[in-house]
Amino acid sequence: MFVSTFKIAFNDIFKTFATRNLVIMLGWQDIRQRYRRSLIGPFWITLSMGVTIAAIGFVFGQIFRSPMDEFLPFLAVGLIFWGLISTTVSEGCTAFISAQGIIKQLPVPLFAHLLRVVWRNVLISGHNLLIVPLVFLALSKSVSWIALLSLPGFVLLVMNVGWLAFVLAILCTRFRDLTQMTKSVFQVLFYFTPIIWMPKLLPDRAGASVLEFNPFYHWLEIVRAPLLGEMPNPSSWIVASAMAILGWIFALILFGRYRGRIAYWL
Repeated sequence: MFVSTFKIAFNDIFKTFATRNLVIMLGWQDIRQRYRRSLIGPFWITLSMGVTIAAIGFVFGQIFRSPMDEFLPFLAVGLIFWGLISTTVSEGCTAFISAQGIIKQLPVPLFAHLLRVVWRNVLISGHNLLIVPLVFLALSKSVSWIALLSLPGFVLLVMNVGWLAFVLAILCTRFRDLTQMTKSVFQVLFYFTPIIWMPKLLPDRAGASVLEFNPFYHWLEIVRAPLLGEMPNPSSWIVASAMAILGWIFALILFGRYRGRIAYWL
């Protein structure tokens, strides 16, 4: 049973990568269409993110009395990658629902619709990352060789976000209320994850518990810490790697089991 389930899932995924040029084109087209006739196009996203970082950095930097040269880079990197996580998961919930016209009329692999969402948001996060060197330059903050570790960290982050969005795309197609529930949960998780506050502000014992059992902290830490010149905690790499492996196994089993029903749920 498991062999046939994985075979169905892998067959769809292989077909998707065979048509990867279509996915890449659709991802670019989504961004272009959203900012059609705009003067600076998708860089409005970057401008909006920059204003948000500056405003939150000033307000919460004063509230928490954090040094700006330490807090602002921490906030900038955290907000950018949290935006990648939350937006990909949120849009992943409706990946199949939004593409129901294509699913019902064209023989496009189903995984292509999920990959389109992930690719689109990776492109947007790439635009937003232009803010980070500007922040570093403004604060005269240097970048060390440790920053190279953010590259495998980013790959691992995208893998984790991918399986989570994949699972929710399937479940939300069947149970539509899960979409709103997911958005509400992520609004709460934003405040439980060290993005607008720094981990050192938490009490030692309570802080360790909050961070240890928050997977999103580990996902962010393997990308953010290297960019800030710090070595990520080995436990963050272990948690992120284990979740990527187990998450994709679960996603493939779920997809292989219910792939044939998705079109009927739309």
